Amino acid sequence: MAFAVQTVKGIFDLVRDDLSLVEQELAAQSGSAIEPAAQIAGYLREGGGKRLRPALLLLAAGAAGYRGPSAIRLGAVVEMIHSATLVHDDVIDGAETRRGRPSTNARWGNHMSVLAGDWLYMQSFEMALRERNFAILDILIGLTQNMVEGELLQLMHMGKIDLTESDATELAYRKTACLFSGCTRLGAVLARQSQRGEEALAEYGRNAGLAFQLVDDLLDFTASHEQLGKPVLSDLKEGKVTLPLIFALQNGLPRADGENKNGSAEGRRLVAKVLEERGFLSVRPEQITQLVRETGALDRATALARDYASRAKAALDELPDTEYRRALLCVPDFILERDN
Repeated sequence: MAFAVQTVKGIFDLVRDDLSLVEQELAAQSGSAIEPAAQIAGYLREGGGKRLRPALLLLAAGAAGYRGPSAIRLGAVVEMIHSATLVHDDVIDGAETRRGRPSTNARWGNHMSVLAGDWLYMQSFEMALRERNFAILDILIGLTQNMVEGELLQLMHMGKIDLTESDATELAYRKTACLFSGCTRLGAVLARQSQRGEEALAEYGRNAGLAFQLVDDLLDFTASHEQLGKPVLSDLKEGKVTLPLIFALQNGLPRADGENKNGSAEGRRLVAKVLEERGFLSVRPEQITQLVRETGALDRATALARDYASRAKAALDELPDTEYRRALLCVPDFILERDN
């Protein structure tokens, strides 16, 4: 973890002043809202978070040749969109904690939380309109639509055991990677980059986002409750079958004779039981973590995350060598090594 800590410090040092201005913008937006929205928006802001999405936008803009107030404003916009998705996700999932604190729905109830999430969406678009730039609105509308469609697809897949790698990748793109890609594309648009440069930065964000989501899925099996700020194996309890588990069910538990057919059937039985009961009643959590470890699923998923990180770095070959580009090159390594 030492490398990751040093790296992320260097990444954020480069845009630290701009991120402080983003934080001020977020405070101003929540402060100007009516009381219920202001209270919930302030609670979300005080909950912390890495501010990785605004940082990506700021770094991409710098790498493409732009620094200025528009990047600050749009940094706040993407963070507010991200916060809105978290609020709605927690309502849908019935989550009780977020980042080690009570979730908004646990504190204010579902109705108030849904409306606060809607307010965050609308306020973020009102801010984006001030740029008077249709390209920016196209990107924000596109990624928001993708994220909502991702939630609908996830609900459709909820409780199903027969998801494929393709299904999981599409969900990861819509729920996470499209926002990463939108952040880096917005940086390119602000700098008036060529179409080729814009696509390169968008591809960087897409692959960094896919790596981020895959690491998130892995941490659900490997991290502690304290690291995650929420219960471990919460995805499966909520009815979500993620890529590490898909790989585990494909591989099956090995037997002494080298065959895995019966192991595959046993793994499916365990997972199906948790999905049916929506919790660990007949199956122990350790049985599921053992399944993903002993089938080699964790190693396979980790290798795929590293592949996405490598693709993200390769997409930056189009950009000139600057301190911003070098910082972007460090982000995928930080994503791979994070533990929460």
